[in-house]
Amino acid sequence: MNKWLKTLLFLAGSALLTRLIPFSSLFRNLDTMFHEFGHALVTLLLSGSVLRIELYADHSGVTYSAIEAGGKAVLVSLAGYTLASLFSLLLFYLYNRGWYRWGLLLASGVALVMLVLYVRGGFGMLWLGGFILLNVVMLFVWPKAGKYYYLFLAFLTLEESVMSSLFLVSAAAVTPGRAGDAANLARLTPLPAIVWALLFLVFSLLCAKWALGFFFKEERGRRSSASY
Repeated sequence: MNKWLKTLLFLAGSALLTRLIPFSSLFRNLDTMFHEFGHALVTLLLSGSVLRIELYADHSGVTYSAIEAGGKAVLVSLAGYTLASLFSLLLFYLYNRGWYRWGLLLASGVALVMLVLYVRGGFGMLWLGGFILLNVVMLFVWPKAGKYYYLFLAFLTLEESVMSSLFLVSAAAVTPGRAGDAANLARLTPLPAIVWALLFLVFSLLCAKWALGFFFKEERGRRSSASY
């Protein structure tokens, strides 16, 4: 089967199946967490300051930061969707290497940094605290379920990174001035919002293709080992 077709089918299947899992909606904020952390991280790397981060129950979020206008502002606007897709790719790479515990620690570390330093809204603080606590349970209290929990998070984050980019394309086509990061980039550059949204979508699909490659490779390796 064509690799791109397989990628699209797995993404569609993941989007369907994860919605059937009870309380899965609560975990969709993981992609938002990585997205907003991407904005914050690049802001700090470019010597800007992060004022606060807000996470909302509808899976949206916003990062308030102070950064110089121009190229630095462009990089900060690029960081959200880009780093969210790269984080989802990293989760599958760690799974492929058998390091899923490190993936849970990484996600918990990001959540802890955001909780301690930047998030002050009621829902955001509650969600981050609950996410960290659940990860601790999976790592140290119920480790046998940790691998399956990790795969659930990885697939959910991968699917959300693509779906959020797809929704951005839709918003940029209908109401370009309200298309989030794509609208910001349109104001900062000569390219319209729809172009930036499509670039985010293409990048998320590339990351999804590479991520699923790591997943299939690990599964094939496990089956080969079991055959001996």
